[in-house]
Amino acid sequence: MKTANPGAALTAATDPTSEVASIVARARDAQRQIDNYTQEQVDQLVLAVGWSIVKNREALARLAVDEGGFGNYESKVLKIRNRVTGTIADMAGQRTVGVVEELPEKGIVKIAKPVGVIAALIPTTGPDATPPVNALSALKARNAIVIAPHPRTARTSALAVELMRKGCEQVGAPADLIQIVERPSIAKTGELMKQVDLVVATGGQAMVKAAYSSGTPAYGVGVGNSVHVVDDSADLDDAAGTIARGKVFDFATSCLAHNSIVADVSIYSSLVEKLVARGGHVLAPAEKERLSRVMWPQPDQHIPSLDVIAKSAKHIAGLAEIELPDGKSFLIVEEDGVGPSHPFSGEKLSVVLTLYRYGAGSIDDAIDLVNAITDYQGLGHTCGIHTANDAHVEALAMRTRTARVMVNQDLNEGAGSPRNGMPYTLSLSCGTWGGNITTENVNVRHFMNLTWVSRLVDPKGVPPTDESLFAGHWAKHGK
Repeated sequence: MKTANPGAALTAATDPTSEVASIVARARDAQRQIDNYTQEQVDQLVLAVGWSIVKNREALARLAVDEGGFGNYESKVLKIRNRVTGTIADMAGQRTVGVVEELPEKGIVKIAKPVGVIAALIPTTGPDATPPVNALSALKARNAIVIAPHPRTARTSALAVELMRKGCEQVGAPADLIQIVERPSIAKTGELMKQVDLVVATGGQAMVKAAYSSGTPAYGVGVGNSVHVVDDSADLDDAAGTIARGKVFDFATSCLAHNSIVADVSIYSSLVEKLVARGGHVLAPAEKERLSRVMWPQPDQHIPSLDVIAKSAKHIAGLAEIELPDGKSFLIVEEDGVGPSHPFSGEKLSVVLTLYRYGAGSIDDAIDLVNAITDYQGLGHTCGIHTANDAHVEALAMRTRTARVMVNQDLNEGAGSPRNGMPYTLSLSCGTWGGNITTENVNVRHFMNLTWVSRLVDPKGVPPTDESLFAGHWAKHGK
């Protein structure tokens, strides 16, 4: 573990180094107090902290909407509960203390040990559920965690931390296991990343790049822009219902929310009809143009305006002077191009859905479109498919550079769901494709160190001979 560096020269009142050093010092002291916790004590701590969030989820959801202006109250109440309880259930029975795995045939025993102090960088669109999901995984591995909130939504993250600290105290654990950087700034967050032992950065690429540049080991996430294929064998009612629900949940704050649909031309019209019946509104070309100007007022930056991110369809339509019929909850734009000159092919973080056609029965055409879209934005993240054809699933999985391929599901379920086996997380890494170190859903297994104990399995072990290794090669190509 690193030693906190309090710095010198400036006073604590003006020097972020001193302020952060004080936080990290308290976190280290708290972490040492639980370093020798038993598995039972750890699990009780996790339950106490999780329940403190769950029972206060309405207040947390309300503050998140009121303060940040992103998403909607009803969805956030569900999201907070589902993410917290799902994370706890996912970790239930998982050993994180002492011996956690034994491989007798290899003579290997693995022993879990804490990382130390973790910094969690929180996005402005996830100030409510992201802190507890990260904190629960950190505590399960006997770490302390410091939350670095986004300034726009700092009060929401502060409430989450306050609630979790009460959970710690309820079971006699030190509250300083969970802390927050008050009055957050770029300087403080930068200093925090230097002083801790591990960084988890959930948010935009600038944040992730800063984490990787801090000199501290870091887990980051990649750009979203998930793409969903609907082929000619799909159950269109299930596909349309899944896409519509996923698109409007919390007004698409999640990086997993469907951004583009790539549909077989033979079922395209039917799928559009079903999406319209479930709340979609297809824009005319002139409306699409007006919406584009509203969403990307600075088109060269390829970043959607905060005025539309995680806002209702009615709000967005009003900005674009689009007459939205009653009962419509998301906007549909039809597209045939990809890249900077076609901004709707990128990540939108809004209730705007882009539709593409591909050649009838040609999964190759669908894969080419998925690759083109994710090459523009979202490389390494997530794609999905609605299909009854396993060969199409295999082709999509084998030939796209995506970390998650979701089959007949809402893409939001890629962050964990009772319906699948994906690890619960709110930090979705994208591998080297997306500039990350892993393709996995960041979870508790990433928050602990493992000591490998190795015993002899063959005291007279002999290296393999050339003949045993290369005989097949020699037979075909000679020596």
